[in-house]
Amino acid sequence: MDTDNKRAQMDVRRVWNFLGEIDKLKMVERRNRVSDGSRRENTAEHSWHLGMATALLATHATEPVDVAKATLMAMVHDIVEIDAGDTFAYDDTDTTKEARERAAADRLFALLPDAVGLELRALWEEYERIDTPEARLVMAVDRSSPMMLNLASAGVAWREHGINRTRVEQRNRRFIEPVLPGVWAELSAGLDRAVELGHIDP
Repeated sequence: MDTDNKRAQMDVRRVWNFLGEIDKLKMVERRNRVSDGSRRENTAEHSWHLGMATALLATHATEPVDVAKATLMAMVHDIVEIDAGDTFAYDDTDTTKEARERAAADRLFALLPDAVGLELRALWEEYERIDTPEARLVMAVDRSSPMMLNLASAGVAWREHGINRTRVEQRNRRFIEPVLPGVWAELSAGLDRAVELGHIDP
C-alpha cells in the first residue's frame, strides 16, 4: 500500500473512531423532557432535532445564512457534552462549565484528521462567540428548543425546577426575538397559554 493510500486509510479509521466516540451523546441526559413529558431527552436527540430545526427555520431569520454551515454547527455544538456533561440552563452557580467544555473540545476534535478536526472546532468556537449570522441562528434555535418541549409537555421541567415565565423570558428573548421574530411570537403566545393553564408561574 503506497503512502497516500495508507494516509487515507488512517484518516478513515480516525473518522470511524470519532463516530464511535460521539455515539456517547446518546448517553448524556438533559434536564428537558421529550414532548410527551415521559422521560428526559438525551443530547444526541437534541442535536438531531436542532439540526432539523435550524435548516427549516433558516428562511425565517432576519439575516441571510449559509444553511449547510448553520446545520452542521447545530450538530456539532453540543459534542463537548460527552466529556463535560449537560449544564442546567438555569444554574447560575456553575463556574467550571467553560473550562470543562474547552478541555472536551481539545480532546474530541483532536480525534479527527487535522483538517476536519480544525473545521469542526472552528464551528464550535464560532457558535460560542455568537458573532456570525449562522451562530446567531443556531443560538436562537437552541434557546427555542427547550421552550418548545416545555410548552408541549405542560411545563413539566419548568415546574420540576421552579422556573417561572420571567426567568424564561430573561434568559431567551434577547437571543431569539432579534433573529427569529416569528418564532418568538409563537413562543410568547405559548407562554401566555401556559400561565393561564398553570403550567408555569408568571
